[in-house]
Amino acid sequence: MKRNPRKVRWTKAFRKAAGKEMTIDSTIEFEKRRNVPVRYDRELVQTTVKAMKRIADIKKRREHAFWKNRMAASKDKLRHIGRRNWSRKLPSSLSSLYQSSPQRPSRSGRRSKSRECEECSHPWRRSFDGHGID
Repeated sequence: MKRNPRKVRWTKAFRKAAGKEMTIDSTIEFEKRRNVPVRYDRELVQTTVKAMKRIADIKKRREHAFWKNRMAASKDKLRHIGRRNWSRKLPSSLSSLYQSSPQRPSRSGRRSKSRECEECSHPWRRSFDGHGID
């Protein structure tokens, strides 16, 4: 079945048309295929590999900045929608209690991971005999 690539959500064409992916960037130019054969040169290959790593780092930083700008614009909108949906789901008697941000339980009630065995001084670990010595 033929489909329009700009309407199928997983395609690059859709992501670029919807503004979810960078379209104008100089690092994209480096990824284009070049169908021109080049004579092998060791120094050229080494510099090319170094440049590829550097370009990948630059592209990663730019994509992250692009994503952050996209998310910053929608953050307030999502927060407002989330509050509205949260207050709708609660009964009216409880919604007034949770209009401000709910408080989280304290962490003091949790057990620490590195506790010690009561009979001896080694760190408590689970083993076959239950004592902790393997």
